[in-house]
This record gives sequence, C-alpha cells and structure tokens, in this order.
Amino acid sequence: MNLSNNYSHKNIPFKRIVCIALFSIVLFFAACKNNSDKENTETVTPPSIPSLSYQIINVYPHDTTSFTEGLEFYNGFLYESTGDPDYAGRSKLAKLNASTGKDVQKIVLAPAYFGEGITLLNGKIYQLTYKEQKCFVYDAATFKKLKEFSYQGEGWGMTNDGKYLIMDNGSNALIYRDPETFNIVKTVPVTGVPKDYSGHEVFINELEYVDKYIYSNLYTMDFDQLVKIDPVTGKVVGILNVNGLLERYAPPAETAKRDVLNGIAYDSTNKTFYITGKYWPKLFAIQIH
Repeated sequence: MNLSNNYSHKNIPFKRIVCIALFSIVLFFAACKNNSDKENTETVTPPSIPSLSYQIINVYPHDTTSFTEGLEFYNGFLYESTGDPDYAGRSKLAKLNASTGKDVQKIVLAPAYFGEGITLLNGKIYQLTYKEQKCFVYDAATFKKLKEFSYQGEGWGMTNDGKYLIMDNGSNALIYRDPETFNIVKTVPVTGVPKDYSGHEVFINELEYVDKYIYSNLYTMDFDQLVKIDPVTGKVVGILNVNGLLERYAPPAETAKRDVLNGIAYDSTNKTFYITGKYWPKLFAIQIH
C-alpha cells in the first residue's frame, strides 16, 4: 500500500512517526530472534578444534606383515605389539631397530590371542589382548612373562602417565588402572572426537601420553588423523591430519594391503613422534606443532 496516496501533505510527519515506530518494533523483534538464534547456535555447536601441523624428520622401513596395534619408544628402541585378523599365531611383541624396522627381540603370542596396545612402566611391558580379556605383563629386558591380569570387555590402546595405566576399549573413554592390580581407578569420557566423511562415529585407539596430553589415532576413520586429548577433561583439543602421508613416500605396489593408521610412539629426548599403521611399509619420525 502506498501511504502517500492516503494522507494529505500536512499529515506526512505523522506518517513518518508511524513508520518509524513500526520499523522500530520490527527491528526489536528481529534482534530478539537473532540473539536467541545465536545463543542456540553457541549452545548446540561445539567450538572448532585447532588443527595441528607436523614436520617430517625421517622416514624408515616398516615390516609390511605387521598388523600394528601398539607402539612404544624406550631407550633407543621401538617396541611393537601386533595382531592379525587373517593369520592366527602371528600376534607378537617385538623390540625393533627403528632405523631398519627389523626385530632384534620378540615373542610370539599363542594362537588364541590377538595382541593389542602396549605400554612400558617401571621396567615392565604391559600388553592388552583384543577379545581374550587378558593383559600380559613382561620383564622389559628379557620379555619373560611375569603375570597376567583378567578384565572385562575389549582391549584396544594403552599408555601410562607415570602412575597409572590408561587404556581404551572402543567406547571413547580413557580407563585408568592400577598397574599392580589392574583394578579400574577412574574412567574419563572423551568428547569432541570427529566423525568420518559419512558422519559415522569413530573411536580413539592406540594411545600415547606426552607432556600431560594423550595422542590417539582414530579407528574406523576413512582418512588418517590423530587427535590430542586433555586427559583431565577428556576433551579433544587438537587434530592432526596426516592423510596421504604414506602414499607420498611409498609406491602403490607397497601400499596395496595397507590398512589404517595405528601406532604412536614418542622419543622425549628428541621430542619426536613415531607413527605407522597396519601393514604400512613405512614408519615416520615427525615433530608435531
């Protein structure tokens, strides 16, 4: 409607007042709605998680028959735990020469056991099993089995904070255990784990405790990423995308069987991470920023 056709010239000031008043009311309610929408958005949308970067320090060979489940660095050597879904009796615990990827010491688990995450604490190696609900404890120097613990549920990744063992089991939670009894001390839910490209849930897996944070690869993720977790709050505070890293350093013939990224170790002396994956032909020494 054209208001100028309904009011005489002398009523124009009144018309302006009415228009201004109506316009102000519209702006008021629009502002209220926008504020409401903003508050709702801030409530339901998680804050963005910072992206981490990395620098490649070196690239080493890795045994392509190793279905890597756990990786540790200790006194100049890598320690690796493997499982294998296709070949019973191929799970092992091995001490590796990091430069050559060759085993310098190893034991093979009985065919009934599928090796999973490992960690070293107080001169002992702790090794989880996938569905067999056993944790084996070895002397770190001799690999002699000292004891074993039973637990409920699956075993995935494991690390330690110098006091407690910390494991996960496919539930996106950090489970703290007493190293002497394997009793659960506490459980910390992990939040902010990204989903894959299809929107499916993924899970933390292999763990590494570094400078009061826990780094984990993601299982069932359709691209290669690591997450950095605050173990106090359980929040994911950083994401490292290493998708395509292996393919840049290995020809297709060597990566035909490659499976997911799985294996994180840390050399505190050089502040260097070692990462690899299941059936990967390469192991990467990187620094994360």
